[in-house]
Formats: sequence, structure tokens, C-alpha cells
Amino acid sequence: MANHKSAEKRIRQTERRTEVNRARISRIRTFLKKVETAIASGDKSAANAAFREAQPELMRGVSKGVLHKNTVSRKLSRLSGRIKALGA
Repeated sequence: MANHKSAEKRIRQTERRTEVNRARISRIRTFLKKVETAIASGDKSAANAAFREAQPELMRGVSKGVLHKNTVSRKLSRLSGRIKALGA
């Protein structure tokens, strides 16, 4: 338990930040799930549209410090490859 005013404040701040970050990650997961379902359905145009919507959300996660840049790049690259494979 915190014994100093500053430590108590840090606890309050951390709780707020954690809540915001959880919401961000949840939102990102939702967008990723939309792309995944579009790929699973085999609809290339829907998958492309969902992918274009998901990209800025993922990059926003990077800029806000919720996700690492390389992680997002890897996810986008893999999704893009899977969407390209739909047409083949």
C-alpha cells in the first residue's frame, strides 16, 4: 500500500491510464477481428475495406504507446499477404 501522497497519486494515474489503454487495445482487436472475418468469408473487397479501416487504428495504437511499431507492422504485413492470397 502507498505511504506517500505522490505514491497514492501515481496509483490513481496508473488506474486511469490502464483503463484508457485497455479500451484502446479492445478497439484495435475489434478492427482486427473484422478483417479476420472478412478474410474467412473469402470476400476480397470486404477484406480490403476492413483492412483499410484497421490500418489507422493500429498505427494510432503505436503512436499512443499501446503497441510496438514492429508488432503492428508484422500484423499488417501478414494480413495484407492473406488478403492478396484470396484472389489467387
